[in-house]
Amino acid sequence: MIWARIEPFERHAEAYDRWYDEHVDLYRAELEALGRLLPPGRALEVGVGTGRFAAPLGIRWGVEPSRTMARMAKGRGVEVVRAVAERLPLRDGCLDVILMMTTLCFLDDPLRALREARRVLRSGGYVVMGFVDREGPLGARARRRAADSPFWAVATLRSASEVLELLRQAGFQRLELRSVPKAGLTVARGVR
Repeated sequence: MIWARIEPFERHAEAYDRWYDEHVDLYRAELEALGRLLPPGRALEVGVGTGRFAAPLGIRWGVEPSRTMARMAKGRGVEVVRAVAERLPLRDGCLDVILMMTTLCFLDDPLRALREARRVLRSGGYVVMGFVDREGPLGARARRRAADSPFWAVATLRSASEVLELLRQAGFQRLELRSVPKAGLTVARGVR
């Protein structure tokens, strides 16, 4: 089973969650950017973490491998299944939207995860991904802090062009890419 990168999230879930309280303006900018790109419909957040995005964005379901984070997300009203992105415990074509917020850089097999996302999306469904662009300012900061951060130490940052290529290889179409400078985030969206 694929669980290698969850250890920092198990041990430091409270610190991870507290970051959003300490950086409210950045958090709001991220929520706003994602909210603009999320179409309505039956949605799931893959890598739901503590529920910081699913809950305010109205996403009722999440998948999360970290027991500690899953418990925190449940406390925010998100129904969570402990699983990994590479093996979603869902039937084909059952969702309209999948959100992955800073999940891609923690996956062992991102292409397999995106193929799984495509599998569980209905025809015309969307995947929306917020990620840290390796070539952007936040990516540079994350690389510098990797030695001091339990989270960035296990992350594999990718460039925007690499993320778009992964989406193409997974079979997504009508790809969009938006930069969110205020949050230091990039958002990609693709259609099944």
